[in-house]
Amino acid sequence: MKIKAHAKVNIFLKIVGHDGFYHLIKSRFMKVENLYDEIEIVEGEKFNIIGDINCALRDNSVFRSYIELTRAYPDIKKWFIGKEIRIHKNIPEMAGLGGGSSDAAAFLRLVNEMSGLNLSKKELAEIGKKIGSDVPFFIYDYDSANVYGRGDIVEKYDEDLLNIEVFTPPLECSTPDVYREYKERFFNPKDTDFDKKDSLELLNNYSPTELNDLFQPALSLYPDLYKYMDKGFFTGSGSSFFRVK
Repeated sequence: MKIKAHAKVNIFLKIVGHDGFYHLIKSRFMKVENLYDEIEIVEGEKFNIIGDINCALRDNSVFRSYIELTRAYPDIKKWFIGKEIRIHKNIPEMAGLGGGSSDAAAFLRLVNEMSGLNLSKKELAEIGKKIGSDVPFFIYDYDSANVYGRGDIVEKYDEDLLNIEVFTPPLECSTPDVYREYKERFFNPKDTDFDKKDSLELLNNYSPTELNDLFQPALSLYPDLYKYMDKGFFTGSGSSFFRVK
């Protein structure tokens, strides 16, 4: 059985504070309909995770999801015997598109359905937030949502899904480094009412810098991004840009 793990873009991303450990955000996440990885579970000789994994297995988001799920529900380990997890990657990594988080969420949703575990999305999101800040959004699988706190508070936003085109330049941005640069050089939390406005209205009336507090720190760390500013709006901590077709 196979499931799509869609990319997301941040229509806006505002830093509203810091709790001593993490930056607190207010953001609008929107699903990218035409860009997705696929997670597949098939019968195999033994439990295995294979695919386009460009990191140590212990650092892969799907493997970490498996660890957290079996830690919370030890009996599910028996279901995984003879299961092969296949990860088919299309979403660029370190690009602000949430690929790893989406893979983790898709894996949890697929296992929940196939195994008969039948956890609620809220219960899955509790597991997901231990893996990554963006995972709960992908667990709920909304087209559009306002996301708050560390990323674990997800509220559906009713609007039409936009036809989004993504451009990812040939460079990677480190999320921890971009947030560190923001904190050290650009920290200036301001609240906005962006979460009350439709995404198309925001994109039509505000600049990329106004919508994303991480754009300036990313430009500071990765000046090559200036070459691509005509590609649209900046998502997450980068390096991808997007526009509405």
